Amino acid sequence: MEARAVAKYIRMSPQKARLVVDLIRGKRVEDAREILTYSQKRSGEIVGKVLKSAVANATQNPNIDEKILFVKEVLVDQGPSLKRWRARAQGRAASIKKRMSHITVILDEK
Repeated sequence: MEARAVAKYIRMSPQKARLVVDLIRGKRVEDAREILTYSQKRSGEIVGKVLKSAVANATQNPNIDEKILFVKEVLVDQGPSLKRWRARAQGRAASIKKRMSHITVILDEK
């Protein structure tokens, strides 16, 4: 039985979030929590919250044992970008894209 959690519109580049997400894919939940706790990246805290939410969603079903859950799939998709402008030389303007992410964690039993 699968359990999932989604965090949308996270103000972080998907490229930066994928660096942390790749570390926990396929791991047991306890191992994934440990990796995220000691990760130096800012996205580790955010992905940890989504993982915690997915575990809470899984425990709502009495047939699922929390001890045998593992991270089946983790997705980081790009959300909408905030478009900003920065002044450049000779009266020009350069665009800046502030990117957002959608993070999905799917857990399953072994």
